[in-house]
Amino acid sequence: MGNVKLGKKFKGEDYVVNKSELVKSLAEKAGFTQKDAAKALEALVGTIQGALAKGDKVQIIGFGSFEVRARKERKVISPATGQEITVPATTVPAFKPGKSLKEAVAAPKKAAAPAKGAKKAAKKKK
Repeated sequence: MGNVKLGKKFKGEDYVVNKSELVKSLAEKAGFTQKDAAKALEALVGTIQGALAKGDKVQIIGFGSFEVRARKERKVISPATGQEITVPATTVPAFKPGKSLKEAVAAPKKAAAPAKGAKKAAKKKK
């Protein structure tokens, strides 16, 4: 199985992987059809969403934990009007990455290719 290239770059930003690219990669790596991979991804997302809606924590060892966190009521100043507004207390979903994910992200990247003019400059110095 080859590697599926994931992500698109938008206006100098980082690469963004969308759902269809994720489905393609999942299908290729697991040997599923794209239709089955899409069902599996939907089932995973739905299961996590349902658990969080009930207030449960979802822990995937090595990847991370999804949980619900409570936010207290707070006062903010509206930039448009300058008035103080009270933002009510709420609960929000949160993700805490696991050790393996942190290590994978922090792994050293390949050395960047030298700039276009670097070879010419190096030859001139000799």
